[in-house]
Amino acid sequence: MLVEKLLLNVLIILLPIFIHGVLFDNKSVGKSPYLCGILQSLALFLSLAFSYELGGLYWDLRYVPLVVAFLYGGPIAGGMVLFTYLATRTFMGGDLLLGYASGFLAALFPFLFMKSFWTFDAKKRVRTAVIVGFWPSLSMLIILITNTFLSNAAASEDSNKVLMNITIFGVIQIFSVWVAAFLNEALIEKDLMKKEILRAEKLNTLGELAASIAHEIRNPLTVVKGFLQMMHKQEKGDNFYYLSLVLTELGRAESIINDYLNFAKPQFEKLEDAELAEIITEVTILLEAFAAKEGVQVNVKLEWGVFAKADRNQLKQALVNIIKNAIEATEEGGEVFVSQASAGPESYVIVSDTGKGMDQEQLARLGTLFYTTKDKGTGLGTSVSMKIIEAMGGSIAFKSDLGVGTEATIILPTYNKDAAGADPLQGNEAM
Repeated sequence: MLVEKLLLNVLIILLPIFIHGVLFDNKSVGKSPYLCGILQSLALFLSLAFSYELGGLYWDLRYVPLVVAFLYGGPIAGGMVLFTYLATRTFMGGDLLLGYASGFLAALFPFLFMKSFWTFDAKKRVRTAVIVGFWPSLSMLIILITNTFLSNAAASEDSNKVLMNITIFGVIQIFSVWVAAFLNEALIEKDLMKKEILRAEKLNTLGELAASIAHEIRNPLTVVKGFLQMMHKQEKGDNFYYLSLVLTELGRAESIINDYLNFAKPQFEKLEDAELAEIITEVTILLEAFAAKEGVQVNVKLEWGVFAKADRNQLKQALVNIIKNAIEATEEGGEVFVSQASAGPESYVIVSDTGKGMDQEQLARLGTLFYTTKDKGTGLGTSVSMKIIEAMGGSIAFKSDLGVGTEATIILPTYNKDAAGADPLQGNEAM
């Protein structure tokens, strides 16, 4: 009977996840902690309603919604579920002191892990939820022993049966937390995938539009530039200066147009074995004067002998954009760190700064065409860099905190091969 009731409780625990996935998947209210609190409170209430009384205690999975609400819904959702538990437990009567104590003990660990929970990846979040979900089983055991001791009822209960019930309860409790966490992560992954698909569709549409416009503009611009160059060779005096200025601005316009074309579809002239450490060294040397002008120190840590199939010029352009952005975001006297290391078939290039950082809204829009946090800029640099890296089979991710700085992690498929001799630049460097 206990097993049947607990399995019914498992279905009740999964009910809020299915309701959320079916009814609120594409709605903004689906992100509300209040909705999470209401759904998990409903699950907790039903779990208590279908609990199994044994040994003067109610056996159910009331604590699973509490764990899920705190970890996935935050303090508001968790507080709502805890309040629902206390109110329902009061209505049920019985030993209220032990009932209240068990509720607060069960909420303790989820509350403590709540903030750090979202710093983990999906797999670690599931493991953390299972570990945290074990705590209510432990608190149940503590309360059972306490209740037995206080009532002096140890002799009237079969100790083996009690132990078996606790074991069954603990296994089903942990299993239900694992299933709930796993399904929640599946919903989160599905939501992220939808957002990524929508983002890709928007960027592709914008990219094609920008490329078609840029292509049409570049043709007459090339003709204008050719005639201006001919005039520039023949002119002297003030006109020579003005023509030089016009040609410089035309060059800048051409550079922006090329960025638009690159964004639409990066063109790789030649894929070759490129050593990442060598390319990063060349890029940091190129930006040395710019960093000195901005009063920013660039620290470099490299791992030599790691190669990638890449277009050297395009990869250099992507790294220049990322590192230059980091330098521009850093105030005078600050530092930018560039590190590169390999792990299996992948290599990580991490660019971090000590700048002003970004909030979550800015971070979410980073890489969107025409979006920039700089006073001057088109927002193309980061977008083009992301396109180039993705076209090479890599990926790029950003982390940022206001007042702390931003970190860009570039992951590229790489391989190791024996380098010919030791490189004199190997190790730590600083500009």
